[in-house]
Amino acid sequence: MTTSRPRLLYNILGLLTFASFGFPVYWMLNTAFKPAKDAIDPTPKFFPWPLSLENFRRALNIADFWGPVGRSLIVATSTVAIALVVGLLAALAISRFAFRGRKVVIVGILAVQMVPLVAMIIPVFLLLNDLGQYDKLSGLILTYLTFILPFTVWTLRGFIVNIPKELEEAAMVDGCGRTGAFVRVVFPLLAPGLVATAVYGFILAWNEYLYALMLLSQEHQTATVWLGNFTTQHGTEYAPMMAGSTMMAIPVVILFLLVQRKMAAGLTAGAVKG
Repeated sequence: MTTSRPRLLYNILGLLTFASFGFPVYWMLNTAFKPAKDAIDPTPKFFPWPLSLENFRRALNIADFWGPVGRSLIVATSTVAIALVVGLLAALAISRFAFRGRKVVIVGILAVQMVPLVAMIIPVFLLLNDLGQYDKLSGLILTYLTFILPFTVWTLRGFIVNIPKELEEAAMVDGCGRTGAFVRVVFPLLAPGLVATAVYGFILAWNEYLYALMLLSQEHQTATVWLGNFTTQHGTEYAPMMAGSTMMAIPVVILFLLVQRKMAAGLTAGAVKG
């Protein structure tokens, strides 16, 4: 009886937390499938009926949808790919090698993450303009790397540090070189960390709005900026906006469904018996 009461309280707390985080997503879907007039009804309907796809048609017709989504996919995937390659090498150097200035590099990574993104808009704009990268997807990718790459390095460093060095040393004793030991022993254990870091980095790049708005013209806008088309001088079209938000969430959901098994397997992939 004594142990069941705390468990019940934890279960209730977990359900309340789930409801708090899940209700905005449910309300987005609710508004997306209800008629537009019901979206601004003072008396909310928690179960939309009849279901309507008119908001999705309106969202697709109000402006080009596939162009911004395609550009967002290019920017997000390119940013994550570059960040993983560079970040993995940097994290490996920081966690496995002792060199002068190592602590300074670690503190610098943390310091960069503490700088508000809005504080760097003007310097980034001037720099990209001087480099001829303003209003280009390549310039936006370079900009996203300024905050996704430090996060990637710091996260992967934590995964690498938790992998015992003895595993590499044992592989090297058996005849592997340092590179072979990393590829055959460390990398498989690090794969779940790479997947988790890639998913979070993709979400950051996919949902970023401020830089995409300031550094790209209307012709090259990304999906998050595309959502701004539903806010005009006459007001906000909430139902089509929620339909557009629902369509924007689909790539992230698909990505998570594809890698969730690997992420779950990663909870025990690095276990060492001894």
